[in-house]
Amino acid sequence: QVQLVESGGGLVQPGGSLRLSCVASGRIFSINAMAWYRQAPGKERELVARITGDSTIYADSVKGRFTISRDNHNNTAFLQMNSLKIEDTAAYYCNVNYRTWYGRVLELWGQGKLVTVSS
Repeated sequence: QVQLVESGGGLVQPGGSLRLSCVASGRIFSINAMAWYRQAPGKERELVARITGDSTIYADSVKGRFTISRDNHNNTAFLQMNSLKIEDTAAYYCNVNYRTWYGRVLELWGQGKLVTVSS
């Protein structure tokens, strides 16, 4: 069984910084990609950033402010969020695409961490 444990998030003032972490554990053969999505109240879930190997992609709204990184040895992904704006307020979800020891490719979601940007 595979689990995702997210940490970080919370309340921050506009212009501040936060860091999210996501640790994947369990019966994982390899991880193809790790990503962060977010969902604001009344809006659809959207991709924030994804890292596949050394390749990263970002939503236009966070480019230059957010950085996704991975610790491959510990199956951990980080999302460093700088210059936060009120419109970044949302629940942030970790997503992992991984391969099992039997060769299956599966996807798992974390439970989400709330990020609130407010003065």
